[in-house]
Amino acid sequence: MGALVLAAVLALGACGGSGAGGDAGPVRLTWYVYNESSGAFAKAAADCSAGSAGRYTIGVNVLPNDSDGQRQQLVRRLAAEDPSMDILALDVTWTAEFAEAGWAMPFPAAQARTLTDGMLPAAVETGTWEDQLYAVPLNTNAQLLWYRKDLVPQPPRTWDEMLAAARRLAEEGKPHYVEVQGAQYEGYTVLFNSLVASAGGQILNDDGTEVELGAPAERAVEAIRALADSPAADPSWSNQREDDNRLAFETGSAAFQLNYPFIYPSARQNNPELAEQIGWTQWPTLVPGQPSHSTIGGYNLAVGAHSRHQAEAAHAIACITGRDNQIRNAIDGGLPPTLEDLYTDQRFIDGGYPFAAAIYTALQNASVRPQTPAYQSVSLQIAHTLSPPSSASTGRLSQLRGAIADALESKGLVP
Repeated sequence: MGALVLAAVLALGACGGSGAGGDAGPVRLTWYVYNESSGAFAKAAADCSAGSAGRYTIGVNVLPNDSDGQRQQLVRRLAAEDPSMDILALDVTWTAEFAEAGWAMPFPAAQARTLTDGMLPAAVETGTWEDQLYAVPLNTNAQLLWYRKDLVPQPPRTWDEMLAAARRLAEEGKPHYVEVQGAQYEGYTVLFNSLVASAGGQILNDDGTEVELGAPAERAVEAIRALADSPAADPSWSNQREDDNRLAFETGSAAFQLNYPFIYPSARQNNPELAEQIGWTQWPTLVPGQPSHSTIGGYNLAVGAHSRHQAEAAHAIACITGRDNQIRNAIDGGLPPTLEDLYTDQRFIDGGYPFAAAIYTALQNASVRPQTPAYQSVSLQIAHTLSPPSSASTGRLSQLRGAIADALESKGLVP
């Protein structure tokens, strides 16, 4: 029914209805999105406003940089049926929750095919719930292992090789830290998910109804403790998020960094000499000879269910996720595009995205976080139970299994 309603709204908007343009002037759309540091999102909003032929203007309402804070603000406004919620930037893990809550409008099938034409299937899947598209991929994301070529001539392939290399560098008195997310938040859940998947397992079963966490989860916890107990661990690890890792790497104290590609344009701007020494390779695996499975990330754009300008919002989403904006997001902000053919576009690669092939490989092997409307509760339980990294142990997995099972049934209190 929601898709039919949006289809009717889109058709009306195409004919100039729903407050579009006319004597009333352009409608004001509000895009709720995090503060992308390169300014690429703000430029996309300006360009799409200018290209709408007076139909709408897009204002950016800046959300916090961390996903937990973003979700909190969005949920509060949506629960209050705020009509300013026109365009919503959703973390790829929120699709099921926002769809089930009735906060995001599903796109009609024909419109969905047009909006996602040429996009990576894995990215499109993150915006889909129960065979309906609720959010159009803005960018995808996957972590790589970034390393200092002047310190590490041969990049490690496994977690153990990475820790061994860091240990040798420490013995030589050289920069040796492995920068990775360890604070009690979503990024730590992502780390755990990537380790579990790279060990050959998953957190929930395929339909998201039951907890797994078998032997691969034990290997994942052991990997966390191995890093925590080694000289490779940054003393601030338990408080670090993605940007903290970036800053530590840019200052020259680390040899490795497990992070997203936004770190590359940042290093080119803030420490060009260091940027010349940055190499990249696949996320380290836990099973020698097997590929790693870093967790797919990214953001998708949805039309708010209480927006008074849904037709214009859908039109603006088509523009914001268009090719030119995806290229700018990637070159200026490091955000991996969702248009598949860009990964083999030599002009794009030479223009400032030299690691495109590595990102594409990572996306082909990427794992997903548990797909369930209860994801937020599941994630909170993981980050809470296994924090801080120095206290993570296989003995806590039994407690974690029970906590996740309760979260799936909406039992218990959020930590």
